[in-house]
Amino acid sequence: MYFAALLARTEDGWEASDTELDDVETLSDLTDLAREASVDEDTVLVYIEQEDAWFGVVRVDGEEDPRIYVSDASAAARSSYGEILLTDEMLGREPGAEDEIAALEELVDLDGTEDGEPERPAPAADMDDDAPDPDAVPAGPIGELGVLADLGMSEKELLTLQTDALAEIAEAVGAAEVLESVR
Repeated sequence: MYFAALLARTEDGWEASDTELDDVETLSDLTDLAREASVDEDTVLVYIEQEDAWFGVVRVDGEEDPRIYVSDASAAARSSYGEILLTDEMLGREPGAEDEIAALEELVDLDGTEDGEPERPAPAADMDDDAPDPDAVPAGPIGELGVLADLGMSEKELLTLQTDALAEIAEAVGAAEVLESVR
């Protein structure tokens, strides 16, 4: 079960709304959704959580690139909405590398077998169980720890959030009352 909310800063304070993410497939879609909620290109926070397993905060300030924090990257990686937030840059991967490799493998048979011939298993010497998986997602928090620092929540406070993180974030940024109206 997911919950998502938008907090948009306005001249008069914060406006809150819960939001459906059914049409959101990419970080770009999520950023566009936030910008649509923005008043005069002010700050918009998008909060997504999955049943206390993980939460993510995406901060959009006008036309700047979104700033992202995810409380538990490995839990988020197992979630369709979490995958949207985990960019290649955050994970230390070459952008688009997986897509390029998949496209090349489709064009060229890279397994060394002839068409119709069964694949040969890799020799035991090539299998190194101790080698780190370059595509593995780290456990724990990932992203920009200072994403809310200028709004009243320090990096340390963000790292210690557990359950009901949204309420604590809303309290720190001064949006607790308006958030309650949409929960």
